[in-house]
Amino acid sequence: MKKGYNSKRMEEKYCSYQTTNSYVTLNSLGSKTKNIWLLFHGMGYLSRYFLRAFTILNPEENYFIAPQAPSKYYLNDEFKYVGASWLTKENTRLETQNVIRYIDSVISEEEIFGNEKLILFGFSQGVSIVIRWMAAKQIQCKKLILYAGGIPEELDKDDFAYLNFNTTEVCIIYGETDEYLTPERLKTEKEKIEKIFGNRVQIIHFKGGHEIKQEILQQLI
Repeated sequence: MKKGYNSKRMEEKYCSYQTTNSYVTLNSLGSKTKNIWLLFHGMGYLSRYFLRAFTILNPEENYFIAPQAPSKYYLNDEFKYVGASWLTKENTRLETQNVIRYIDSVISEEEIFGNEKLILFGFSQGVSIVIRWMAAKQIQCKKLILYAGGIPEELDKDDFAYLNFNTTEVCIIYGETDEYLTPERLKTEKEKIEKIFGNRVQIIHFKGGHEIKQEILQQLI
């Protein structure tokens, strides 16, 4: 009789190794810089394409740093265009720690830790990354912008007790016809936002879907 599959014989193990990942910057950091943006793209993007939306902002006053999600894959079935993802439901906690270490490396490379000009920006899946990193490292920043994404379930008010709301603005942005934002999810997200940040949040909604509107970006600075 042929032996069947036996999961008890299988063991998942782990190892550590050094890896290298890219990130992309836009403009130059200088004496005229007013804002340093740390940008986290959504699923399916590459950071160099994500940055295109921000070229509308004053290049002398805005310096952009766009980390790159590590897990790349081909979009659609054409094997032509490449996108990337930050995390999946598989080994989320472990992968989150890997991503946090990568972001720490970017911050170290750019030498911007503790800079009062720092703006943290997450779009779609990037929201879950930027806010996890912020909470894990207790980052103070000029502004936190969460655009068309959700706050991870494991985070609560205590994770942001350190945050100084006198110096940090929190802004939530979403499109009124966002296909990923059902009325039920919108209600849930608003409850989480209120629980974590109270009434110290600016909420911007616009006519549109799951997209970055350049006119909205212009309102943020």
